[in-house]
Amino acid sequence: MRLIYQETPMDHVFHRHTKTKYPTAVKGEGCYITDSEGKRYFDACGGAAVSCLGHNNKDVIDAITKQINSIAFAHTAFFTNEPMEQLADFLVDKAPSGIDRVYFFSGGSEATEAAIKLAVQYFQEIGKPSKTKIIARWQSYHGNTIGALSAGGNRWRRKQFESLLVDMHHISPCYEYRNKKSGETTEEYGLRVANELEAKINELGADNVAAFIAEPVVGATMGCVPAVKGYLKRVREICDKHNVLLILDEVMCGMGRTGYLFAEEEDGVAADLIAVAKGLGAGYQPIGALLIAKKIFDAVQNGTGFFQHGHTYIGHATACAAALAVQRVIQREHLLDNVKKQGALFKQVLEEQYKDHPFVGDIRGRGLFVGVEFAQDKAKKTPFDTKLKLNAQLKSAAMAEGLMCYPMGGTIDGVQGDHVMFAPPFIISEKDVGEITDRFAKAVKAVFAKIDVKAA
Repeated sequence: MRLIYQETPMDHVFHRHTKTKYPTAVKGEGCYITDSEGKRYFDACGGAAVSCLGHNNKDVIDAITKQINSIAFAHTAFFTNEPMEQLADFLVDKAPSGIDRVYFFSGGSEATEAAIKLAVQYFQEIGKPSKTKIIARWQSYHGNTIGALSAGGNRWRRKQFESLLVDMHHISPCYEYRNKKSGETTEEYGLRVANELEAKINELGADNVAAFIAEPVVGATMGCVPAVKGYLKRVREICDKHNVLLILDEVMCGMGRTGYLFAEEEDGVAADLIAVAKGLGAGYQPIGALLIAKKIFDAVQNGTGFFQHGHTYIGHATACAAALAVQRVIQREHLLDNVKKQGALFKQVLEEQYKDHPFVGDIRGRGLFVGVEFAQDKAKKTPFDTKLKLNAQLKSAAMAEGLMCYPMGGTIDGVQGDHVMFAPPFIISEKDVGEITDRFAKAVKAVFAKIDVKAA
């Protein structure tokens, strides 16, 4: 069955990988995407942890249609709009303590970029202009704009643009699987690596440091690596002690992906600035947001009264209407409970399937945000040779099985290591968990049947 509607050559798009031929997506329904040849793919990664409601949700589409029929867009330099106001009210009501305001964007990179800039402006507003330095973590990812990329700690993503990057400072990631010492408890490891933040603040001088930015659960760069218990609480203590703002990047792990609307809730902390996107609008419209503590807003309100920042499409009425509808569906249908239930089952099935697999090193994550890391030598945790491009092989094999997952390389240091990330829709059932894991098992088997491990 051929569903494609365009008969003219499609060769003018600058795709993200210019040597790759992509199938054409023509229809989405629930957990599936259908291409122009009629092949169906189970979307087990939500694209990039985006499509949390699956595809073609009627309530969201109706909300978009209604808003477009009213007014699609009105520039926020001239007007506010009802969907933006209502979505802000919803987010503040559900947010961790201290959050009072929301600034909207078109995506996650914009949100993290704004968080960094607002952190610096905050200290200017309160008479501490020397506090300008930002501390982040290696193997983090905060977006592709220059500021966000500068904060990000993936060396491969940074390398080509080093000459353009802003000078920011990095400490170790919280990566228990590879970095916990023998004889060290999880809690001891978490405190040790968190204390690197205080050491870095002392090195730079507390009067010079504006903020620390981190992902509560690291997404694409490391493959669903959560902060260990106690880590973020210690980070919060250090930030408070030295008057440093805590920015948590929940662009990928937030908005219900871990079973909590905000991932940091599980860690028992509240950030000063929280960046969200992806699951906020579930892909129905491009949208991101920065949630802002009252003390930060008050400093601007009582000072210049103006955040020196902005984009054309901030607070886009149709995007906000879509996101509000998404969040209402999640609340009404108690989908966060389903995320916890199916997420626990998903991890259990994967752990059972791969407990004796010679090349599956680690299975981790929270809720429906699960990563599988591969190792050539399971005992030594040795990564596969990068020349194999294992992650690319896994993606290709999974697509052949009609499964969308999110494989990446450079798990360890931006160069070495391979993992696969799963972020399926919140609506999945026990049957869907079985379908995902069965298709993935076939893809894994097909890839390792072709690899000469001894030669690798």
